[in-house]
Amino acid sequence: MKISVLGGGHGCYAAAVEMAEKGHQVRLWRRDGAALKALLEIGSLTVRDYRGTRQVSVGQAGDLLTLTDNLAEALGDAQLVIVPLPSTSHDDLAQQVAPHLHDGQVLFLPPGTFGSYVFARAMADAGNHSRVAFAETGTLPYLVRKHGANQLVISCYATRLPTGVFPAELSGSAFAVLREAYPSVEPIEDALSGALMNAGPIIHPPLIMMNAGPLEHFETWDIHNEGTQPSIRRVTNQLDAERMAVREALGYGAPHFPLADHYNSTEGEEWMYGRGAHGKLTDSGDWREDINLQTHRYMLEDTRLGLSLLVSVGRWAGVPTPVAQGLLSIASAVSGRNLYAEGRTLENLGLAGLDRAQMSALLTQGCPR
Repeated sequence: MKISVLGGGHGCYAAAVEMAEKGHQVRLWRRDGAALKALLEIGSLTVRDYRGTRQVSVGQAGDLLTLTDNLAEALGDAQLVIVPLPSTSHDDLAQQVAPHLHDGQVLFLPPGTFGSYVFARAMADAGNHSRVAFAETGTLPYLVRKHGANQLVISCYATRLPTGVFPAELSGSAFAVLREAYPSVEPIEDALSGALMNAGPIIHPPLIMMNAGPLEHFETWDIHNEGTQPSIRRVTNQLDAERMAVREALGYGAPHFPLADHYNSTEGEEWMYGRGAHGKLTDSGDWREDINLQTHRYMLEDTRLGLSLLVSVGRWAGVPTPVAQGLLSIASAVSGRNLYAEGRTLENLGLAGLDRAQMSALLTQGCPR
């Protein structure tokens, strides 16, 4: 299969490597031509995961993994487009991608924060009425960190990826493509259901807000290790309960992938990263970071966009979300910004005025032509 991966982040490199190692023809697109040139001169990516350390050749004659900074070239004949970028990139990237998409393509956002609608609306606004499926899931398929220009450490691969499609009526053809790349995808109702599986807005806002002191005091701090204490876990559990209550109010069925299963190594349902993933994450040491509470994606993506979406959908569905609202309010005070006003809310997406039937029609049939 011909696959394009868009972006130069941790997950982008991991996706490009995994897809190439599975035998797919992969193009990795970055707008940063200098970074691509540097990688091309090195000629390979050094990958370390549970199988050991190896070299993956890049950009040489006959390689399955090639590089480009030309977006039209990257999208031209791709059957699957993987966008493992923060949702903060979606608005700008969606407008760039919109004119180049064509019938039969699948664009996959792991995870999406309802970015599936953002990309679909951008395509419609550009006058492109191709039949494209936009899919999103609950987490990045990798616990991964880049080190330097060509070093990649993958601590864990996702084993379950609950995934919704926009429009839902294209789910059948979309999953036929997605399963060739990610056999771990599990179909769920629609893209909003997929957005409400996103683990980032549940795990990260409590960890950064309730570790604000250590994060600003120490040079580095691991919010997933010494930063994950029982009191914080209790807040996370309450926040996750709000997410699941919103899902149930919208008629979305179990499993809801409660975050508690991520922390339980032996009990409960297997979570998205399988069993023991939290231990692998903390053992790696790669998440001992300097997190700037003004600029880090945990604030600008998971809190500003992710929590605002949860709060707004809760309001629309008539479900109180006091913990989500409280964390969002504290984060706004810390950052000096009105994060809800800036957020990916149903109000800002122009969807808050829809009734249940209209929302269902949108999610099923897609943007009006």
